[in-house]
Amino acid sequence: MTYTTTTDGTRIAYQLQGDGAPLVLLAGQANNHHWWDPVRADFHPARSTLTLDYRGTGDSDKPDTPHSTELFAQDVIAILDDLGIDRADIYGTSMGGRVAQQLAARHPHRVSALVLGCTSPGGPHSIERDNDVRQALAQSRPGAARQALLELMYTPRWLADHPGPHHTLGDPRMPAHSRRHHLAASNRHNAWDLLPSISAPTLVLHGTDDLLNPTANARLLADRIPDARLHLIPDTRHAYFEEARTHAGPLVLDFLTTTSHQP
Repeated sequence: MTYTTTTDGTRIAYQLQGDGAPLVLLAGQANNHHWWDPVRADFHPARSTLTLDYRGTGDSDKPDTPHSTELFAQDVIAILDDLGIDRADIYGTSMGGRVAQQLAARHPHRVSALVLGCTSPGGPHSIERDNDVRQALAQSRPGAARQALLELMYTPRWLADHPGPHHTLGDPRMPAHSRRHHLAASNRHNAWDLLPSISAPTLVLHGTDDLLNPTANARLLADRIPDARLHLIPDTRHAYFEEARTHAGPLVLDFLTTTSHQP
């Protein structure tokens, strides 16, 4: 395990695999780098991949202090500095997509290309999930909320053939205070005013059947970020990147290859 120490003294664990130009992969809320385990190798024929355990997850420190998507972005910059990487491509999904927005808007010279998956701009302009979804995730019966999350991530057809383990349901080792800080960071995110300043070539991806983060948010992002491309992946839910890996992975690599050849 490799670590960097941020300016506030927090140790952040990160993982670099493969060869080639770096692609930073950012996981969803309350998850560590294992979020990417099922699909990470799909990028290695063309790229190295860099992941991290957000503060509060995995092998990183778990300070009981407020978190924010801007702070998570600063942690990514600390890792890039540690590795001597001036610029990288960024692929963020779910809350990781919110962190990626902060990176591209606030550190434009560090981001070569941007992929935003199953995410939203946050704030009052975003499309919120339905109350039925909120209630399903708030169930107190043991295992009920977890099952609800599982069904929001994947279609029944895919789950029938893939009994697990599933890496997108949260880091089981997170302390309660870290879960609260992650939830607050994601809920407070509002990049609406920042999005027009993003200059990196941007691809927005989303599953057409995503109820956890409604698909309409993809259009908001694509319309708000200059020259962004939008691609909706049919018949997939929040974890489109895993369920439709043979579709989504090549889309991302083709986009990154195309943008790297632009003048």
